[in-house]
Amino acid sequence: MITIDSIDDLLPQTQCRQCGCDGCRAYAREIVELGAAINRCAPGGAEGIARLAEATGQPIVPLDPEYGTEVPFAVARIRAADCIGCAWCLRVCPTDAIAGSPKHLHAIIEARCTGCALCVPACPMDAIDMVVNGQAWTLDDAHRARDYYRAAEKRRQRVLEEENARLEALRRPQGGASSLIAGIMAKAKAANEQNR
Repeated sequence: MITIDSIDDLLPQTQCRQCGCDGCRAYAREIVELGAAINRCAPGGAEGIARLAEATGQPIVPLDPEYGTEVPFAVARIRAADCIGCAWCLRVCPTDAIAGSPKHLHAIIEARCTGCALCVPACPMDAIDMVVNGQAWTLDDAHRARDYYRAAEKRRQRVLEEENARLEALRRPQGGASSLIAGIMAKAKAANEQNR
């Protein structure tokens, strides 16, 4: 039986979105539930299409050029001289493969990089290059990348929940709205008296 999990296991887990879906699992879902074509994954290339064809019982077809072309595996590299530390690349990396902090130099953790290239258009300084490193992307790499992606998603969800809880606490201070207004009025009065 063809399942979303079984198809997802055959995809390269680059999370590049070249297929028109929001990541590899979404593409697997479209293949299983909507009958999407199996030839929309450029990173998987001919080998990936052959795996999907075998799993789905569909014929092997060439990669649809509308979704990219098959190229050698490449990783992102940040040119240090051009990085301004804006952290825009951090926000789009699906596997947390970019290290750095705002206003400081960023770098790629090559072992975590899936070659998705989502960081390239995100960089306002055009400081990121995709460099062929001579390695082939295997299913073992894909499964490891999926683990990185899931961990990154959990971290993002946790950060979002913490931020929402913080904002909610600010919206509903202890003591209710009347004590909030009273506190604001007291601060305003103190500031007014200090300025006299």
